Amino acid sequence: MIAALGVTAALPWLGHVTPALAAANDLTVGVPDNLTGLDPADVNDTLSQSACRLIFQGLYGFDPDMKLVPVLAESYEADETAKVFTFKLRQGVTFHDGTPFNAEAVKVNFERVANPDNRLKRQSLLAMLDRVEVVDPQTARVHLKEPFGAFVNTIAHPAGMMLSPKAIAQFGKEINRNPVGTGPFTFVSWNADTLRTKKNEKYWRQGLPKVQSVTFRSVPENGARIAMLQAGEAQFIYPLPTEMAPVVQRSPNVEIVDKPSIIARYVSMNCMQKPFNDVRVRQALNHAVNKEAYAKIVYNGFAGPLDAPIPPKLGFYSKQDPYPYDVAKAKKLLAEAGYPNGFETEMWANNNTLSQRGMQFMQQQLAAVGVKVTVLPMESGVLNDRIWSVQKPEDAQLKMYYGGWSSSTGDADWGLRPLLWGQGFPPKLYNTAYYSNPEVDKALEAAIATADPAKREEFYKQAQALIWKDAPWIFLGVENVLSAQSKRLSGMYRIPDGGLLIEEAALS
Repeated sequence: MIAALGVTAALPWLGHVTPALAAANDLTVGVPDNLTGLDPADVNDTLSQSACRLIFQGLYGFDPDMKLVPVLAESYEADETAKVFTFKLRQGVTFHDGTPFNAEAVKVNFERVANPDNRLKRQSLLAMLDRVEVVDPQTARVHLKEPFGAFVNTIAHPAGMMLSPKAIAQFGKEINRNPVGTGPFTFVSWNADTLRTKKNEKYWRQGLPKVQSVTFRSVPENGARIAMLQAGEAQFIYPLPTEMAPVVQRSPNVEIVDKPSIIARYVSMNCMQKPFNDVRVRQALNHAVNKEAYAKIVYNGFAGPLDAPIPPKLGFYSKQDPYPYDVAKAKKLLAEAGYPNGFETEMWANNNTLSQRGMQFMQQQLAAVGVKVTVLPMESGVLNDRIWSVQKPEDAQLKMYYGGWSSSTGDADWGLRPLLWGQGFPPKLYNTAYYSNPEVDKALEAAIATADPAKREEFYKQAQALIWKDAPWIFLGVENVLSAQSKRLSGMYRIPDGGLLIEEAALS
C-alpha cells in the first residue's frame, strides 16, 4: 500500500491560532465579474470556485503554494493498481445545517458528481469513478473504473468539495442558490452582483475565521475596483491589470500582491502541417523570440520564464535547458529546413487586450527571421467553434494558436495530457499543436497508471524532456497573478491557479 499521512489538526501553513474577541471585522472583496453559481461541481470559472471555498471544503485542498494538504480527510492510502483509494475522515465535523460529515456524505457527493444524468459541468473530473464504499462512518473507500494516479489531486479541485446530503435532497438543482457546506463561512444571500456570507460560529478549526463576514462585490471596471480599495470600501481586489499597478503603488494604504501562477503562455504550432511538421522550424521559432522582452512588454514585467512544458509551481515540474534568444541560429535552422527566406502563416487567439498584445509582440519578433504572421484575434465563441468543430485532424485550418493553460488540479497530468497527448486532438481535448510522439504518450499513460509519486516523477521527467526537444510550442512564459489589498488585511492568499483562500483572513 502507498500511504499518505495527513496533518493531525491544522493545515501546515496555519500557525497557532488564538481565539480573539469578536470584532466587527467585515471583509469586502472587489471582483471583475458576477458569479455563475454556488454549486462547486457545476461552475467552470475560478471566481465562482473561490466563492465556493468560503462555504465548502473537500477531503483534500491546496495550501497557498498549491501543495496538496488534507482538509476533511486526515490521510489516505492508495493500492498498487491506483484504482482503490481509502480515506480516513476527520471526526466531529458537521455541515452548516447540523448534518454530520461522514463516509456516507462522501459517497453521496462523489456519486452525484460522477453521474452523467445530473449534467454537472465538472462531471468529467470524476468520470472514472466506479463506486464509493462506506467502510465505517470515518472511512470511505473509493473504487475507480481504471487506474488514475492523480485522483487525490483531482478531488482537491473545488469540484470535489462536500455539500450537505440533506441539502442536496432538499434543494435538488436549487442547491446552486442554497449552498450548505462545512466551511468557515455560511451563506447569507446572493443577488446579481453581491454574495454575502457570515462567520460559521461552529467551525471545526479552532480560532477561525477571524472576520465576521465576507462579501464579494462584482465591479467590472478596473478603475472603479481600485477606487473602492483606495476609499476603504473593499479590502481586497483582483485581478489587477499590470498597466494599472503604478496607480496602486502610489496609494499609501494599499499594497500590490504579486505571485507566480501556474498559467502557462505558449504558441502552439500545428505539427501535422508544413512548415511546422519539421522540428527544426519549431526549434527555430523558439530561438527567434526574446522571452525576457515578452515578459516586459506584454506583462509589464509581471511574468516569469516557462522553462519546461509546465510551470514550476505544478507537481512533477522538471526544468529544461532554455532555448536562448538567437536570431542567427533561428535563421540557420530555418535555412536547413528549406525556408532560407522564411514563410507566411497565421496566428489565432482570443480578442482580449492581453492576447492581442501578445500576438502583436510575436508578429514583430518572428518578422525578424522572415516569418510573416497574419494575426487573427477572434471573439471566444467564434474561436472555440473554429478549433473544436473540426472532427478530423487533417481538416484543421489552425496553424498557430496563442494560448494559455492553468492546471487547476496542481498536478502534471492535467498540465500535459490535455495539451500534448497524441489522443487529445480537438474536439476531444486541447492538443491544438496536433502533436503526437508515441514515447511521450507512453510516459504520460504510465504516469497516470500508478499512484507511486517516485514512479510518476520519473515518467513526467521523461515526457517533459521529449516534449521540450520536439518543441510543439513556442514556450513563452508564466504570468503572475496580481491583486491589491488594504495594508490592514493579512492571511488572505491568491493561489497559483488564480483562486482565493480566505479562511485565515484578518483585519487589523
